Amino acid sequence: SARPGWRSLFGAVVGLAAAVAGAGEKADIVQVTSPDGNVQLVVSLLDGQLVYSIDYNSTPVIVNARLGLKLADGTILGRDVQWSVSDVTNHNSIWTPVYGERSRIRDHYRAATIRCTPRRAGRLPFELLVRVYNEGAALAYRLLSPGGGSVPSHAGRGNPGAADSGKTAGTEARPRATSADDGPTEVTIVDELTEFAFPSDLVCWPVYSAQGIYKNAKLSQVRRNCERPLLVEFPGGPAVAVGEARLVDYARMRLQPAGRSFAVRAQLASEVEATLPYTTPWRVILLADNPCQLIERNYLILNLNDPCRLSDTSWIRPGKVIREVTLSTKGGKACVDFAVKMGLSFVEYDAGWYGHEYDERSDATTVTPDPKRTRNPDGLDLHEVIRYAKQRGIGVILYVNRRALERQLDDILPLYQKWGVAGVKYGFVQVGSQKWTRWLHDAVRKAAEHRLMVDVHDEYRPMGFSRTYPNLMTQEGIRGNETMPTAEHNTILPFTRGLCGAGDYTICWYTDRIKTTHAHQLACAVVFYSPWQFVFWYDRPAQYRGEPETLFFKHVPTVWEETRVLAGRPGEFIVMARRRGNEWYVGWLNAVRRRRLKIPLGFLDQGCSYEATLYTDASPEGTRPFEVAICKRRVVASDTLAAEAARNGGCAVRLVRTR
Repeated sequence: SARPGWRSLFGAVVGLAAAVAGAGEKADIVQVTSPDGNVQLVVSLLDGQLVYSIDYNSTPVIVNARLGLKLADGTILGRDVQWSVSDVTNHNSIWTPVYGERSRIRDHYRAATIRCTPRRAGRLPFELLVRVYNEGAALAYRLLSPGGGSVPSHAGRGNPGAADSGKTAGTEARPRATSADDGPTEVTIVDELTEFAFPSDLVCWPVYSAQGIYKNAKLSQVRRNCERPLLVEFPGGPAVAVGEARLVDYARMRLQPAGRSFAVRAQLASEVEATLPYTTPWRVILLADNPCQLIERNYLILNLNDPCRLSDTSWIRPGKVIREVTLSTKGGKACVDFAVKMGLSFVEYDAGWYGHEYDERSDATTVTPDPKRTRNPDGLDLHEVIRYAKQRGIGVILYVNRRALERQLDDILPLYQKWGVAGVKYGFVQVGSQKWTRWLHDAVRKAAEHRLMVDVHDEYRPMGFSRTYPNLMTQEGIRGNETMPTAEHNTILPFTRGLCGAGDYTICWYTDRIKTTHAHQLACAVVFYSPWQFVFWYDRPAQYRGEPETLFFKHVPTVWEETRVLAGRPGEFIVMARRRGNEWYVGWLNAVRRRRLKIPLGFLDQGCSYEATLYTDASPEGTRPFEVAICKRRVVASDTLAAEAARNGGCAVRLVRTR
């Protein structure tokens, strides 16, 4: 572990001293400071109400935001309490993800466990869990057993140093109820009162469905059902994102007006049945100097999830995917051949291969193509396609609608494993309530038991569960090319939806429905992270004419060892650079206006030469959106690449180290 600097150490000591000196009824504040000293979180009692505030680089970003939970019996946890600090920890480790946007992740934080005891008899004791990172802060509630006694240390499976004993929204099984004579062993949470209160009416980027259209607004204009993460911008910085992590057995949080100026608060999708002891998901405040830096810090969501539970991950394989929609043997084999030619890894059989996906009578244990969707009279021998694909190193993914999933999950998973299927795409899953949140994450765990990878559609947004179960490869929860969004929308996504995890954007090429240029579509493969990256979504292998620019799709990886955000503004443009091995890839998405950009290459290895292949808009004025100009040049780290993009265009670059 790295040794903290003097300033951060001093801050931690001051915060701890304040907490200890005021422990019990007379406690005034508890302050926890990040390892680098730049983030300070203070918990205090304000007129008997538990509140918290956060400063980032001496700038107040959250101010006296209220905390608490409301139970079905009317009890408000967080009001009229006395407290003590029962645990203060430091944690510093580095872990290696199975795959991701970076190959190593540092998990470095200071934490406090604040024991809150109600002043009124008969009310539940609880603990407020606080973590403060250089990248932000997180809070969660642990509801204790009625007697308030200590919880066995083996009961929790949280991250090291998290003090996550007890029932956790991220653990695998629901524990038995605790036996006690002085209170309930199960409670119902009917509302969460956690607030995110800002100092002024700042600009933010709300959206009101997981696949909605982003429009910037003032905090005072945010309505109910606001999705998370919510990006909030201070003029000139910092940038803040409000999110959620380790949601597994709880109701999804969205955001709603808090009833007072410049504040939003949690909005749960359902009540929550909690067997005590029980720990809620993390409420996350991601902090950075600017929105670009937020993207580089998005690993905080993963850090707040439990470590990988799978002892063997060798069967988990990222890669690019093409969709097969003819529902035929011939079409499947054509997709396999195209995948081999274009460096793709998977073929996905989409809706209809086992019957109409919306028909409750359709049987996902059978291969019975929907006659209204099949486009080839030769029929579908799925087992022959799987055999042919496996022989050529290509995996087959099967789409299954939630109607069949809910009825047949325990039957189809072992069956698909027997068939040799690589993974399942869960379609139109129900999300939001505790019931369906629990069901979905159980379904991912069950898939892992049968060595099946998973892609979740449609409204599900990630909260970091892919760290714990990395067979969850990707998910939708994003307005992608199924609906053909504008270039402006695409430049907002990395700063908002992209902060919480992989997004199945479904990149397109040949369809004339695209609202951006082809160079923009190439750049999407770099900017939009998805370990399973669907490409040629509305396209068919027969449309391929050997266009040289499509070689970029062949070469570009889907997972990375290093990620940099070089420049950008939400709604205007973004430039990202990612490395895999000795190759770097740059993606530039442009919007609003024609723009000329210079890209410094200081991220390249010093003393090394690279061959740069640039794929740019052939007509920056926008008159030939589906034409791509290709040029090559030798570059070194001290060079700068210059390119020009149309208002809905972009640029993609491949940099291969030559010596």
